Amino acid sequence: MRRGTETHKARRGEPGLLAQLRRPPGGRDARIMLLAQLLDRAGTGVWAASSVLYFTFVVGLDAGRLGLLVGAAGVAGIAGSPLAGHLADRFPVRSLLIGCHLLRLATLCALLLVTRFDVLLLVVAVTYLGDRAAKTLEMLFATRVAGERRSTYQALSRSSANAGYALGAGLAAIGLAVGTRGAYQVLILANALSFLVAAALVWRTREPRGRGFVAAGPGDGPREAAAGTAGTAERRGAPGEPGAPGVAGRSPWRDRGYLRFALLDIPMNLDDSILGVGLPLWLVHHTTAPHALVPAFLVVNTVLVVALQLRVSARVRGPRRAAGAVAAYGATTLACCVLLATATGGGVWTASAALLVAAVLATAAELMRSVSSWELAVSLAPREARASYLGVAGMAQSVQKSAGPLLLTGVVMTAGPAGWLALGAAVAGLSLVQRRASLRRLDALAESDRPYVPGLRP
Repeated sequence: MRRGTETHKARRGEPGLLAQLRRPPGGRDARIMLLAQLLDRAGTGVWAASSVLYFTFVVGLDAGRLGLLVGAAGVAGIAGSPLAGHLADRFPVRSLLIGCHLLRLATLCALLLVTRFDVLLLVVAVTYLGDRAAKTLEMLFATRVAGERRSTYQALSRSSANAGYALGAGLAAIGLAVGTRGAYQVLILANALSFLVAAALVWRTREPRGRGFVAAGPGDGPREAAAGTAGTAERRGAPGEPGAPGVAGRSPWRDRGYLRFALLDIPMNLDDSILGVGLPLWLVHHTTAPHALVPAFLVVNTVLVVALQLRVSARVRGPRRAAGAVAAYGATTLACCVLLATATGGGVWTASAALLVAAVLATAAELMRSVSSWELAVSLAPREARASYLGVAGMAQSVQKSAGPLLLTGVVMTAGPAGWLALGAAVAGLSLVQRRASLRRLDALAESDRPYVPGLRP
């Protein structure tokens, strides 16, 4: 009772977003990294808001070549995560992340000089490969410096990233309003500058300790261990000790259980395509809602993520609660899809309300996914090979970004309202499979983590 009361008081006294940004899990290095991510995402927001128009009006690409360019970039991004994880097992994470920032700096500056489509294809593909690799390295950095409070760090990271995207989109709007070739070039240079500053900030951090290990912050382990909700993987014995699983050097490509998790995590990221592609296209082609409503989807998403991500993360602490959040993700996505299916049958106000609520539900799904996906990716991986495992897990988002829009436009929306219902039911069903598989793997890891007692059978 006393421990439960203390936990309740701790949660009731949880500091707010700004206070935790000033003193994040991981201390000084985490604070610098969050600032670097904010600037990185601000530059990315500038590029995301202006890239299609730049390639269309400045470079002169038609729709077909533009689609090929985006598709090639998505495929290259898929390779970025496992490549980063593989290298992080052999080289310092800090140095690799600086390299990714400088690589993207060079490729973006090259865009100002490139006119041939084949060279442009290569430059953009390398840019996106570096982008996905950088995100995986940031995730690995966080698992090492934030310890068992990585879910809190993830919430802070998500909030700062969304604020950066919003800032970048606002800056891009100024350049797009000017609309000249010089204005577009200034936007590209602004994105390149963000990478340069981010690299300088990462250089100021210290290399996280260990190879695949985490550095638990003050007060992390005992409280979470007492609650029984987190730290299973971190409490594992070292290789060669009694009870240690002995998986150092293990390849994630031979771990069928982890590959199953990564594969099922792909549909658990579909909220991204639903919000960014599904809602706008469904509004335009299948409902009577006004087109001016489309920007509201991004506003709703950005505001809710910044305001609520920390609170959601506080409720989803530890791998077992993360597994439960996966099931909640499926139910929320199903509700979102049902609303989209019914948005075609009403008038302007009914359709608008349904689409706005669907945007809220898609954002709620994103809030749960951003916590559960990362927590499970870390907790289900052997800590001795965590870098390479996280590289494989990071592929799920990249695959979804490439295949998700094609699934929605080529299958779901072609089938009409029934397509949305089928998609929602499929995601909900797969979320239950993912939850069950994750819990079984956690139980297996917990069994191997039992402390060795002489004279007793392990």
